[in-house]
Amino acid sequence: MRRKEDVVRGAAAGIAMAATVPYLTLKLLWLSGSPVGVRDAKALDGLWTLNLLTFGMEVVALLLALAFVRPWGRRAPAALVAFPMWVATGLLGTILVVVPLDLLGSLVFGAEHRTAAQQADDGLAGWVYAVVYGGFGVQGAALFTAFALYARRRWTGLLHDRIGDLPDSPTRNVQRAFAVVAALVALGVATARAYWAAGGTVGLPLRMAEEYDRSMATMDATTAVTAVAAALALLVLVFRIGPRRRLRVPLLVAWTGAGSLFGWGGFLLVAFGTSTTVPDLPRAVPGFLALVEAGQFTAGALMLAAGAVALTERGAAPGRGAGPDGTDGPDGTDGPGGADVKSPG
Repeated sequence: MRRKEDVVRGAAAGIAMAATVPYLTLKLLWLSGSPVGVRDAKALDGLWTLNLLTFGMEVVALLLALAFVRPWGRRAPAALVAFPMWVATGLLGTILVVVPLDLLGSLVFGAEHRTAAQQADDGLAGWVYAVVYGGFGVQGAALFTAFALYARRRWTGLLHDRIGDLPDSPTRNVQRAFAVVAALVALGVATARAYWAAGGTVGLPLRMAEEYDRSMATMDATTAVTAVAAALALLVLVFRIGPRRRLRVPLLVAWTGAGSLFGWGGFLLVAFGTSTTVPDLPRAVPGFLALVEAGQFTAGALMLAAGAVALTERGAAPGRGAGPDGTDGPDGTDGPGGADVKSPG
């Protein structure tokens, strides 16, 4: 069984690494000034910093996939692997939900009519979207598979725990305070995003309100559901609701949802939220939209703080200390049975 998992993990990591190549190639071309796939070559000058940022994010995804199959990846500090993977889960997981829903909407309701102005503003050739989002889809599915098997090897005990197994500690009130504030902020974000998805325009920049389409509504609706789900899952964990239930389900929901809020909120703020250097982008207007994006980022950061404290204390609890290579078991083992983490793969 272990050997079979190693083969699957290696194959998934290889696919994830291969899926980064098209995106990295496009970004390198754009950073070097090549207009391939771009209708307006002059727009590349204003997007150089954004292209560099997204190029760096994709390099991190490539390194993560490599870490899941190399021995140094199992010896790396847990936070050095878990944090970027948490963000990647949120970013790619959202794409894996939104893109299929968007395609389904086009199949059911037909393609939306685009005005001449909207078509002119669409600076990328159609094939670029297929390459980029197709690559993200493959990359996300493969990276999640590799990480799930990596986590099963490294943190076996955590995935088999029940909610009631989380340690009762002096910081529980701190965790609960973080979780409650995060839930309130997430509720505000969900309300705004759901309102926009339902057709409301108050708080949107004028140009964005005019160009608001089904794809934007799908993204906003997904963000609203994600915010509520992440908040509820975190409250279940910190208030120990249903102590006999497996920890993995609320942990997975909180992990993915919080990562999505943090990742997308932070990315939109850095890339577009209050920028005045990127011309004619509907999100390049400070105001209520930027406040909602900041709320997403803040809610995700608070959820991260609560989860980090809880998981750190769990790892430090008697009998649950991480071994010298960061694995979840005594003496550097993988958990029950003391399986050696240094097996092939």
